[in-house]
Amino acid sequence: MAAKLSDRPENLPVRRGRRPSTTRHDLERVAFELFERDGFEATTVDDIAKAAGIGRRTFFRYFESKNDVVWGSFIEQLDHMREQFACRPADQPLMAALREVVVEFNRFDPAEVPWHRRRMELILRVPALQAHSTLRYADWRAVVAEFAATRLGVDVDDLVAQAVGYATLGVCLAAYEHWLAHPGVDLSGILDAALGELAVGFVARR
Repeated sequence: MAAKLSDRPENLPVRRGRRPSTTRHDLERVAFELFERDGFEATTVDDIAKAAGIGRRTFFRYFESKNDVVWGSFIEQLDHMREQFACRPADQPLMAALREVVVEFNRFDPAEVPWHRRRMELILRVPALQAHSTLRYADWRAVVAEFAATRLGVDVDDLVAQAVGYATLGVCLAAYEHWLAHPGVDLSGILDAALGELAVGFVARR
């Protein structure tokens, strides 16, 4: 559910005097090296800036906080998800469209999967990130609720539209927890199966 980031060699050390990292992508890579080595809570913005060879002011041009580094380009990815929802055929059932777009939103190149697993372990496991994650979950849920409201012809604050948003988020979080607990399992397959159960109201489980 978070932004994508390419993989890197394992155990790559943070080097003194490294070439300054001046892109969002580079800063994410440097920060994740430090999070893996020292832990998220022990790593400071100053640590990240120093390892990247930049100043604090430059860091804050790319990220509002250390927490935002973990979520990457999430807001931009949400814009893309909105575009994908807008492209769904008008006659495609609501839950079928949701299932298709959400699974695609969480599909990653195999080389990116180890990075994404680290990212989601931070998001779901680090207590210091939980309050920030709640805000990001709300952003994601809002996109789903907006689409549901449009399809149903109701206001975005309508109970059913909001229920669709909350239910879809809950199913996705359950799928991610399962994925983290079972290395080697295909994330897209888990999400597709879980959303498929939601689409039919878990009828087969009665």
